[in-house]
Amino acid sequence: MLLDRPEAIVTIFRSARPTARGGSERPVYPSSGASGADVAAPPGADVGRPRHAGGRAVRLTGAAAAVAVALAGCATSSSAQVSEPGTKGGEASLALPDLGAVTIMGGGSGRTLLLVGLLVCALGIGFGVLSYLQLRRMPVHQSMREVSELIYSTCKTYLVQQGKFLLMLWFFIAAIIIVYYGFFVDFTWGRVAVVIGFSLVGMGGSYAVAWYGIRVNTFANSRVAFASLDGKPLQMHRIPMKSGMSIGMVLISIELIMMLIILLFLPRDLAGACFIGFAIGESLGASVLRIAGGIFTKIADIGADLMKIAFGIKEDDARNPGVIADCTGDNAGDSVGPSADGFETYGVTGVALITFVLLAVNDPAIQASLLVWIFAVRVGMVIAAALSYLANDAWARSRYANVERFNFETPLSSLVWVTSAVCIVSTYAITYAVLGETLAADGLWWKLATIISLGTIAGAVIPELVKVFTSTHSKHVREVVKSSRQGGASLNILSGLVAGNFSAYWLGMAIVGLMGGAYVMSGMGLDALMIAPAVFAFGLVAFGFLCMGPVTIAVDSYGPVTDNAQSVYELSLIEDVPGIDAELKSQYGIDVQWDKAKQMLEENDGAGNTFKATAKPVLIGTAVVGATTMIFSIIISLTDGLTTGMENLSLLHAPLLLGLVTGGAVVYWFTGASIQAVTTGAYRAVEFIKDTIKLDAGATKASEADSRKVVEICTQYAQHGMLNMFLGVFFATLAFAFVEPYFFIGYLISIAIFGLYQAVFMANAGGAWDNAKKIVEVDLHAKGTALHEATIVGDTVGDPYKDTSSVALNPVIKFTTLFGLLAVDLAVSMSNEGQGTLVAILAAVFFVVSAFFVHRSFYGMRIKTSLEDDGAERAEHGRPGGDGAERAADPLLAPELAQSGRGEVR
Repeated sequence: MLLDRPEAIVTIFRSARPTARGGSERPVYPSSGASGADVAAPPGADVGRPRHAGGRAVRLTGAAAAVAVALAGCATSSSAQVSEPGTKGGEASLALPDLGAVTIMGGGSGRTLLLVGLLVCALGIGFGVLSYLQLRRMPVHQSMREVSELIYSTCKTYLVQQGKFLLMLWFFIAAIIIVYYGFFVDFTWGRVAVVIGFSLVGMGGSYAVAWYGIRVNTFANSRVAFASLDGKPLQMHRIPMKSGMSIGMVLISIELIMMLIILLFLPRDLAGACFIGFAIGESLGASVLRIAGGIFTKIADIGADLMKIAFGIKEDDARNPGVIADCTGDNAGDSVGPSADGFETYGVTGVALITFVLLAVNDPAIQASLLVWIFAVRVGMVIAAALSYLANDAWARSRYANVERFNFETPLSSLVWVTSAVCIVSTYAITYAVLGETLAADGLWWKLATIISLGTIAGAVIPELVKVFTSTHSKHVREVVKSSRQGGASLNILSGLVAGNFSAYWLGMAIVGLMGGAYVMSGMGLDALMIAPAVFAFGLVAFGFLCMGPVTIAVDSYGPVTDNAQSVYELSLIEDVPGIDAELKSQYGIDVQWDKAKQMLEENDGAGNTFKATAKPVLIGTAVVGATTMIFSIIISLTDGLTTGMENLSLLHAPLLLGLVTGGAVVYWFTGASIQAVTTGAYRAVEFIKDTIKLDAGATKASEADSRKVVEICTQYAQHGMLNMFLGVFFATLAFAFVEPYFFIGYLISIAIFGLYQAVFMANAGGAWDNAKKIVEVDLHAKGTALHEATIVGDTVGDPYKDTSSVALNPVIKFTTLFGLLAVDLAVSMSNEGQGTLVAILAAVFFVVSAFFVHRSFYGMRIKTSLEDDGAERAEHGRPGGDGAERAADPLLAPELAQSGRGEVR
């Protein structure tokens, strides 16, 4: 009934879009009269359709079309109204105030202060590059260097392919930019080119820092492995810490330089266009690299791990061709992804705050002061992070220089807390210097500093809460191990789910508490400066999350280095090198302790697992809180500064409620699609490894060709899975923005909230499973037992939880919100041009295309083998079974089958 009468559900576009400040015009939105016949078929609907599934695909497309028409009907009410935009181009048309007019304490100008900030950023890059050079010069045995360079070589191949993939997807974004700004907004083609150009700059920045992160980490992994040989743990901590700080300092400094250049050197009326283009580009880069990297790494990880059960071989056995792919994946998923994600998160949060200040603050002088303050605090945090790292490193050297063992988590935790304290002191000092005189009334300067500090505290408190559920010393993780003793993999998995669910509760309450504190502070006079001060306070909390940016990235990057170090040690076969003990003694002065080296590598990897887990909720929390600020910027624009159309922000406005429901559906689809890509890819990787692994007496290591083939399989499934998911999200964003703007606002709020809890639950459940296996291996010395096999199964379940689905939700939320800014402006502009019918039709078409890719993300990625037991066939042929014809028809597998000669029908 509801689908038959959509006009009974919603009245669309009641909000007034301002023609000028203080007034609006509200033309009638014309009826579209859309019907099923008006809905275009999705482009390329026959591409990649599953074998024998054509009827299902047609039926699904028809059903999607029906739903799409119903959604489009939401935009067809003859009573619906929309106002004329006051400033065409939305946020891209915003102009900056004069930053040079800001006077800071002591008489300097705001512009001069930010110019000094450029110098600080240059020094930050220098700090990172110096650390890079120091890592490169560290001693390492040739056998280990060769392995790390092979890993880097495969990483380079992966990144080159991802770069081409990124450019292909960028054309979708560029097309929307050209259509909107070129044809519906009064932008000159030169201005359109600026938006497009800065989208390339943002995407290139994400890509460049990801590449830098891989290069640094692949230097560090072999150096950590080598440092373990003398039995002293300190260097094993300092090396991955140095590589992580190198990445963090370079990443944050480059991001700041790019944004400061826009602020200081480009025409002020171009700033909005530059920032929006820049943010969309870096969000696209992070989305692709994070999602594809997460799929790649878990295909390889699961493929390598399951061999331990199938063949009873050791961790990182050199004969396993999946191990090199696993090492590449550690970098693709745990280095490339977080680097690009951190770069984007830092930038997008800044753009959200800039947009809010320009829209919500009326006084240009206050606007300028707040913008100078925000970037001055960011610059101060670069200095604070560097000083904190140096102080913590000095303390670690003095305390652990001569010890034989220590808890690797301890100096990592102390670094986080020291940085948090230094950043808070720095925040108050810089805020007083920049705003102490301008906002002296009612102590507004210290209230703003306090709000940021709440976020900075969160950056330290959240990791401590995460450790409660993921650390090797955690009672929750030890409960997972205990459950596995009698209940095997079943109770192992159930206990991990318990840890994930409990963690979502406690982290959610912590975030709510900190945001609640910010809300209380915002009610103490900030309304004199701006409208909706609470939303600005939430944005500042997200900003505070990132105040420890270099350190957050550093402790996150610690994990892939320690994980790779274990693998490099095993793959190097250094213990079997003739005369190695004497060589190490004569050339490096090392009295090697083999057993102790392997034990410490395991322990360090456990610390890396824990701190990889701690960074995930910080980034997802930042995405959600930052998205709140950006969503409110859309609301301000739609409601003429909260003066018209406010009734549409009520749950009584049905489209808003429908949007809230829709967002949850998309989050759950995305979670399933990302795990499906891992599942199918891991199946093919396992199949290939089982067929090619050589375990006879003379075998010592897998061939490089077989290792590269596993990397190719991982890359193929990562890219195809990413393509389906990205295009599903891309067209869903367009469809829902074109349905109705308040429906879209509800949708954005929904994906942020659902995404927060889904991501935290999955990340911490996965972290618990991962370190439960580490306890069995390190503390219980129970490798090869039934208990170990149970924890391996749990770990393989947790792999896509923690490193694929959960982490990918962060960039998806930000990309959807940022791209949605452009999409909803485009839809409203077209409606105001009298093209309401076209808007309704496009909403339907975009939804059908999105549904097609949702359908394809399972049916185009499913495992294409028969259900019959292939055990007899494997025994007969000495290779995996299945329907050869159907496997040969799999477009993802075709290159592999062609080269392996296994595409024939058997």
